[in-house]
Amino acid sequence: MFFFSNKAREIEATLKKIEDLNKSAKQLNDDNKRMLDIIEERERGLLKLEAEKSQGFPWLANAISEYHYFLEFALAYYLENKKHRATKAAEEVRRISRKNKVLQVELKTTKYILEYYESLFPWLKDYLGEDRDEFIKEVSDSTSLDDDDSDPVSKYFPASEYEKLSVTERNQLALDKYKKSKKSPYLIGRDYERYIGYLYESQGYSVEYSGISFGLQDMGRDLICKKDAQIKIVQCKCWSAHKTIHEKHINQLYGTTVKYYIDTIKRKSVKKLAEFPDLIKSEKIKAVFVTATNLSETAWDFANALGIQVRENEKLQDYPMIKCNINAKHEKIYHLPFDQQYDKTQIDKPGEFYAYSVKEAESQGFRRAYRWKGLIHSGNPM
Repeated sequence: MFFFSNKAREIEATLKKIEDLNKSAKQLNDDNKRMLDIIEERERGLLKLEAEKSQGFPWLANAISEYHYFLEFALAYYLENKKHRATKAAEEVRRISRKNKVLQVELKTTKYILEYYESLFPWLKDYLGEDRDEFIKEVSDSTSLDDDDSDPVSKYFPASEYEKLSVTERNQLALDKYKKSKKSPYLIGRDYERYIGYLYESQGYSVEYSGISFGLQDMGRDLICKKDAQIKIVQCKCWSAHKTIHEKHINQLYGTTVKYYIDTIKRKSVKKLAEFPDLIKSEKIKAVFVTATNLSETAWDFANALGIQVRENEKLQDYPMIKCNINAKHEKIYHLPFDQQYDKTQIDKPGEFYAYSVKEAESQGFRRAYRWKGLIHSGNPM
């Protein structure tokens, strides 16, 4: 009888646990349902706002930003006041929402202005050469790195693996992963500009990476290459084989070369401006179009008529991507392709070179670049 009494109590205790678990599961389901309701409300509101985008870009961008901002604060309130409170998570949501508010305005304004211009001038899509949303996202991501204190290398590893590797090992493995990673058209185009720039630097040119540094403000001048008294204005198009370069692209390069000349004249005069064709003919200023694909027959005719040099079917190749630079303080520093100052770093002095591997750079006494902080650096090498 005692045995059955104990068993009954055990069964009763088990049933109580099951009942408690069911209550907890129901509470979690209710919490999840509330969260889904918040997300659905957010999406419905966002679709409604974006449907009205033609009413005005800055106003709408600001409205969408405010919308995200207050919804995120509503989410934070929910996290703080639900049955199983998440106070730290709520504060983190608030912190991120405050930081994102300004970025939301800028990104939405940029997107709508681009859409508007493309609706007026459809051929602008050819000059952009990328999916608009992908382009904005990549530029935004690269810009946001300026506010990120973490080592870019850490993004290629789980935190546990990152800590176990030596500096040399993790820098090299991150570079290897970067090379092998699947890239967006924007990043492929950036790597292509870097590769062509490397080829010119190998020929003794000083190269300014205008396209990477200035984005949409580059005026179609991806590279500005200088050697002695010669200047080459280079446009790079790493397009897939099925796409063809047309004469409008050639005309745009010629136009931006003229604009570069006008901007560099200290004392403008009709005589000075009229000298441009002679400078093109003498190759003191040379416009160069480099592409991974082909030009149409008409594009070739325009290039020949305008004196534009064309390098057709120039494919992106593997090349030494590590920039080993000696700075003004005579410090030997190497930069990986995802480092902050990579595209502003020029390899044009004795002792500077491009390296294939981290080991090669370090064997010559170079260390990894510091994380840059405006006029000061972080104080720790990456």
